[in-house]
Amino acid sequence: MGNICRSPAAEIVFRKMVKDAGREDEFEIDSAGTIGFHKGNPPDLRMTDHLAKRGYAVEGKSRQLVAGDLSEFDLLLTMDEENLADTLGLDSSGELHHKVKSFVDFLRENEAPRIPDPYYGGDSGFAQVIDLLEDGCAALLESLPAAQD
Repeated sequence: MGNICRSPAAEIVFRKMVKDAGREDEFEIDSAGTIGFHKGNPPDLRMTDHLAKRGYAVEGKSRQLVAGDLSEFDLLLTMDEENLADTLGLDSSGELHHKVKSFVDFLRENEAPRIPDPYYGGDSGFAQVIDLLEDGCAALLESLPAAQD
């Protein structure tokens, strides 16, 4: 929601996977929250610590999702039902709803109804979220065909 835990972590994980696959030129990767409460803030320090322990370089600042993002991006992934509804709500015509998907649709090794928000939970919640994000990001990358030269 606030773009300081789950979504920036997903951006960071996916960005690294894309780089490791040598496909950086094929993607524009960004994250945003459905609320602007943390606008301009870096990722949560607890998430930053957990990502750094796994070798991820943490960067970025929170921003709020805007209606134009639905036109700008080919795919928008949401972390839970509330964010899905809020994102779909930015397109009152429904014309761009096909671009909005639940991140959990890409999970292969794990099952979860949503990516849980670790913000108010304990330390283990951050590690669990990264496990889910690594699973889903790997499947997402595999699902996207490589650009042809």
